[in-house]
Amino acid sequence: MKKVILNLILALLAASCLFYSCGKYANGGDKYAGSIQIKGSDTIVNLIQAWSENFVEQHPTYNVSVTGGGSGTGFASLINKTYDIAMSSREIEDKEESLAKKNNVNPVEFKVGLDGLAVLVNKNNPVDKLTIEQLRDIFMAKITNWKEVGGKDLKIVILSRESNSGTHMFFKECVLRNIDKNAKDEFSVHSLMMSSSQAIYDEIVQNPNALGYVGMGFVNDGVKALSIAIDGKSNYIYPNTENVLKGLYPISRPLYLYTNGEPSGVIKMFIDYALSDEGQKVVLETDFVPIKSLY
Repeated sequence: MKKVILNLILALLAASCLFYSCGKYANGGDKYAGSIQIKGSDTIVNLIQAWSENFVEQHPTYNVSVTGGGSGTGFASLINKTYDIAMSSREIEDKEESLAKKNNVNPVEFKVGLDGLAVLVNKNNPVDKLTIEQLRDIFMAKITNWKEVGGKDLKIVILSRESNSGTHMFFKECVLRNIDKNAKDEFSVHSLMMSSSQAIYDEIVQNPNALGYVGMGFVNDGVKALSIAIDGKSNYIYPNTENVLKGLYPISRPLYLYTNGEPSGVIKMFIDYALSDEGQKVVLETDFVPIKSLY
């Protein structure tokens, strides 16, 4: 009997401790007084993660969760009201704005940085420059062998992001369609659609025939970034911060955060941090181009 009573007392004590911890959490306590859910572009997920870590370090009572999946996924999550902020490497599309309106969501745009899309090849590939036209012909499989652009007699392996990616959309509009809204050109059916920029990078590191496009933040000594020219008569420009900021690099774009309506509370605090001098230094540190001077 004593054993039964003792077990009952222990169970009651455990329950009271559990209730206390949950009650302390729900009432604010000293953790997670507010939280932010961010989802979207894989291109800038490392930048947003860096912002989040710094933000939480300065405001320990707040929690920030960052998830990739592509710009389209980010917009869908914002429209469905499951996430607070969509991070995107493209502007919101008309059809997404229409869906948002139907769901009583008002997307508000914040330009937070600039990015150059780098075209990567294996570091042992002798090709180091291409024109926009050559790129277009490669990704549409009109050029299929590296020897056609000054390389070895090897078949080109085309790597592309999946269609829900803002990086995919931007590259298609800028390179394949040459900013022509009436154009219908698409990636070759022989393109290998990769789930993330990291997947493209990893494939290029180990595949000497591969070529793909990623955000400039993925450029390092493990791969080779190509210099790109608008045409054969133009200068070939390397994708780096200075050339993007000066508007010289032909495959560059803004980076965005979107909120539902004008932000307030902890969401506004996070946006303000992203656009602050400190936040824009993080943009530079993660190999993107600060937008601060353009506001």
